[in-house]
Amino acid sequence: MKILVTGAAGYIGSHVAERLKSLGNNVVGLDNFSDYYDVSLKKLNAKGLEEKGIRIEKIDLRYSEELQNLPADFNYIFHFAAQPGISAASSFEDYLGNNVIGTKNLLDFALKNKKLALFVNIGTSSIYGINAAFDESVPPTPVSHYGVTKLAAEQLVLESSRLGDIKACSLRLYSVYGPRERPEKLYTKLIANAFKNIPFPLYKGSENHLRSFTYVQDIVDGVVSVIGLEDIVNNEIINLGTEEENTTQHGIEIVEQILNKKIDLQIVEARSGDQLRTKAVIDKARKLLDYNPKTSLYEGLKVQVEWYQNNFL
Repeated sequence: MKILVTGAAGYIGSHVAERLKSLGNNVVGLDNFSDYYDVSLKKLNAKGLEEKGIRIEKIDLRYSEELQNLPADFNYIFHFAAQPGISAASSFEDYLGNNVIGTKNLLDFALKNKKLALFVNIGTSSIYGINAAFDESVPPTPVSHYGVTKLAAEQLVLESSRLGDIKACSLRLYSVYGPRERPEKLYTKLIANAFKNIPFPLYKGSENHLRSFTYVQDIVDGVVSVIGLEDIVNNEIINLGTEEENTTQHGIEIVEQILNKKIDLQIVEARSGDQLRTKAVIDKARKLLDYNPKTSLYEGLKVQVEWYQNNFL
């Protein structure tokens, strides 16, 4: 099968592209190589994918004309490309352009693919709001521009499936960690600061935040499992994460245990829009996808520490 992965040079997208290729598919990746974080990290991911036979195209989905020369012969589209996070450095226009306009342009391209079996939108638990501990039937109440625009993108995708234009679903991911995690995210930054012996900036009160920290390969298992189930997942929203909850403080302590060192914490002002709790309710994923995340936080963080050591020390 021929599969398109957007945001393929990014964190989770690169892992999914790699898995799809390992399953014998012809995988093409798109990425705009945004400078939201160090572009060299995306280039490192892209190089690794290209060495495995995955072609990476530099395309910015905000501009529909950049998709015009892309062959419209894909069987599946996995849409990871987005403006991520709740950084003050990102404007509302950044979120609107990348998350909403980009998704609409990709949907217009998807309609040209006559052999398309399924469009898979990658959503986020941020859609739920401050507390993300619900099943998929609960009305969303996002509290960040990221959450609001990701909800809008999700609804654009599901609109197309409701109208019968394409088959589509949306997978809402929960607190994904592991190798290739973005440098500003909790664990990569925590590990990096520990090795560099510099204080880690901890948002005030966040040590008590509860998270469904989910190992990236468990997420990949769930994402790729939709292949062949398009009639079952069409027009569905499905949570993907782990039911296990851990506080941020406990995660910090696990990293300290793995590294056998105490990490200096510097308390900084809390961020607006940060979630207090995420707990993945995955009954639907278990039923429809036979989804079963199994990696413990300790096991996953041990792999992430090893990845950092192998690539950055």
